[in-house]
Amino acid sequence: MNCNQAVEYIHSLQVFGINPGLERIERLCRMLGDPQDKLKFVHVAGTNGKGSTSAMLAGIFTAAGYKTGLYTSPYVIDFRERIQVNGEMISESDLADIISEVKPAVEELNSQGVIPTEFEVITAAAFLYFERSGCDRVVLEVGLGGRFDATNIIKDPLACVITSISLDHTDILGDTVEKIAFEKCGIIKDTGLTVSYPKQPESALKVIEKTAEDHGKKLIVPELDRLEIISEGIKGTDIKYKDLRLTVPFTGEHMVMNALTVIETALGLGIDSGFVAAGIAGAVMPARMELLNETPAVIMDGGHNEGCAEALKDTLQKFYKGKKILAVIGMMRDKDTDKYLAKTAPLFSRIITTCPKNPRSERAETLKETALRYCRDCAAVDDPRRAVDTALEIIGGYDLLVICGSFYLAGDVREYIIEKLRTIT
Repeated sequence: MNCNQAVEYIHSLQVFGINPGLERIERLCRMLGDPQDKLKFVHVAGTNGKGSTSAMLAGIFTAAGYKTGLYTSPYVIDFRERIQVNGEMISESDLADIISEVKPAVEELNSQGVIPTEFEVITAAAFLYFERSGCDRVVLEVGLGGRFDATNIIKDPLACVITSISLDHTDILGDTVEKIAFEKCGIIKDTGLTVSYPKQPESALKVIEKTAEDHGKKLIVPELDRLEIISEGIKGTDIKYKDLRLTVPFTGEHMVMNALTVIETALGLGIDSGFVAAGIAGAVMPARMELLNETPAVIMDGGHNEGCAEALKDTLQKFYKGKKILAVIGMMRDKDTDKYLAKTAPLFSRIITTCPKNPRSERAETLKETALRYCRDCAAVDDPRRAVDTALEIIGGYDLLVICGSFYLAGDVREYIIEKLRTIT
């Protein structure tokens, strides 16, 4: 099996969809020797901010000299982004080897009527790779929810981190913030630290506090009165928090809040403040409020839910208020497109809707009809690259181009638009 065959095999498991529960992953990992029991984890759950929080934590551990695994999703360009050690993606040969080893175990379970999902297979493979790589620390991002997520097979995390909670995946996790918070808090164990994002909805915070208390834990929440914003811009924010001064290399207030969560986690684990600052400053996150180009200005953001829309709105109002903004938007049809567009579309002078190359994508024409409720100038272009071409043809008449609504859209066009921008800048 080569790398392409390994990825094709993994994606072939999509047919089994999302099926919460731990029995399948427990049986699969048992057949592989329970590699997760030989690793030390920081577990990260939440609705928004998991990716940036995980990336900053991994950067800190690496800066501090730990061999650090990072398990995250979704990927933007390359599937191998999901499994990293010390900032390097798993190699093609290692991915092929690991999946070749996991596949017979999956097939044996299938023969017993136990059908592991795609995410469970990837998670088990990641555990095996991190254990074989000799990782000292693993930053483990939850896939969906927390309580019944495959990653929750781990037993004694060094820390459990709850990022920003809002409504998303309500068909699976519940239709209120409290219900969703309960699912996310399912990762909290009796051991290790419990740290929360500092600006949780009050109803979510109560659930987090109660869960921590039930486990005999003191909840750590960053102290916002100890935060000083020194300077901020579209490229990031310089802050002072307590006695630590550092640069958060991501745009927006929510990214500062994520960084505070990371700082409290790292300091709580005894990491030196110099490594904390270095790890955060060096973190990289494609398609998370990412400034792809300065002239012309192009921002890419893969966030897809109401919380992400609010963060994008805040950033645009802070740095581009009164400016003419052009947008290319593609979304999945199982997302609340109306809530997302209600917050973002009024900020755009023109919107080009498109259809990411994913079977769950909303049709460009349907998305356009929704967008027209909030923006009078909308057009639909089915092919994502053609939508980018259309935007670049008229970008001279705008102050900013925003490409947003889905990580699948980001994956379709990120490299393409970067290459295109080289020819016009």
